[in-house]
Amino acid sequence: MEENTKFCKHCGEKIPSDAVICTKCGRQVEEVKKSGNDQIVINNNNNAVANATAIASGGRRERALNKWVAFFLCLFLGCFGSHKFYEGKTGMGILYLFTAGLFGIGVIIDLIIIIFKPNPYYV
Repeated sequence: MEENTKFCKHCGEKIPSDAVICTKCGRQVEEVKKSGNDQIVINNNNNAVANATAIASGGRRERALNKWVAFFLCLFLGCFGSHKFYEGKTGMGILYLFTAGLFGIGVIIDLIIIIFKPNPYYV
């Protein structure tokens, strides 16, 4: 046995004596030695992603909606525009409310559109 090797306590393979993580199984074999003046600074500021999302959505935050809630609202209460109110589209909801779901045609079209949306979908 070489002097600068040791055995992993998890898999039993030979690893370098100064290794903290086993090179074979990837598990930690020793505690990391800390010196008194080592400081780790993590600066994780993802403002670029947040700003790009806000710009792409017209300055407002998108929220996740369940497709099946929207589907059943449209199926049972579509003529009142409830699925439009659920999506936050108040103007379209009022239009559906006063025109009985665009005379039923809008409800049928929305049912087909909602079925093909991913779950959850973002508005």
